[in-house]
Amino acid sequence: MKKFLVLYKASPEEFAKAMQSSTPEDQKKSMEEWQAWMTKHKADLADMGAPVGKTKEVRTSGVSDIKNDIGGFSIVQAESADAAAALFADSPHLLRMNGSIEVSEIMEM
Repeated sequence: MKKFLVLYKASPEEFAKAMQSSTPEDQKKSMEEWQAWMTKHKADLADMGAPVGKTKEVRTSGVSDIKNDIGGFSIVQAESADAAAALFADSPHLLRMNGSIEVSEIMEM
C-alpha cells in the first residue's frame, strides 16, 4: 500500500465565512458528518489528520505570517493515486465548502 498526503483546501475567505456563519447546530451536524465519514474510511486512514492553524512562511530573507488555502490534512493509504482520490468523492469538506481536496503520494526514501 502506498501512502498519500491529503490537503483540504478552500479560500481563506471561505474558511472565515464558514466559521462566522455556522451555528452550534451547524457545527454539531458537520462534526457528525466528519465522524461518519472517518468511520466509513477508518481502514484507509493512516492518520486522520487535523485542521491546521495560522501559517508561517520561512525564506532566506526571514519568517513572515501568510494566509493560504489549506484548512487541514489527512494521510491515507491506497493502492494508487486514483484509488486514494476516489475515497474523497463523498467527503464532508466538499459538501460544506466551495473548496477542493488535493491528494499527493508520499514517496518512499
